[in-house]
Amino acid sequence: MIGVLVSGEGTNLQALLDADLPVSAVASNVPAAGGLDRARRAAVPAAAFELADFESRHARDAAMADWLASHAVDLVVCAGYMQLLTPGFLERFPVLNVHPSLLPAFPGTRALEAALEAGVAETGVTVHFVDEGIDSGPVVAQERVPVHTGDTPAALRARIHEVEHRLLPEAARRYLAGALRSPPL
Repeated sequence: MIGVLVSGEGTNLQALLDADLPVSAVASNVPAAGGLDRARRAAVPAAAFELADFESRHARDAAMADWLASHAVDLVVCAGYMQLLTPGFLERFPVLNVHPSLLPAFPGTRALEAALEAGVAETGVTVHFVDEGIDSGPVVAQERVPVHTGDTPAALRARIHEVEHRLLPEAARRYLAGALRSPPL
């Protein structure tokens, strides 16, 4: 079973749902995240774990991990989750993340803008295992996406999303089928 972490609208969550993957729970750090609404519409349990409600990130991540475990989650997928996960959380679950660049290029939250500012001819999508660093875990899959002259962040994001919505479900399906193994931390 898959637990999905979201911080925004949840378009990658929707791609997982549309691919008929076994999503059993969705959690967010943002109570108003659109991804939580998507989960509820799909009759998937959804909950918010806002950092302000906990004494620390460790306490928040422990509560979130307990909640995910109570929903029989074996794999966590970060689908636009904009928080670092604590070591205690990462010890409990293998975690896949989708990132809008060809890592190691442009890690972090401003990958699209950084690619446009750098003037690169192409960027892409990376699915990787999450470790304690920022977008530094072992790569599972990558695909190139061209950057067009005059691209705006929104235009590039639309092309990136098309690839993310295909590549992330493929990687999750491969993991569930036993074709991928999470590396030790």
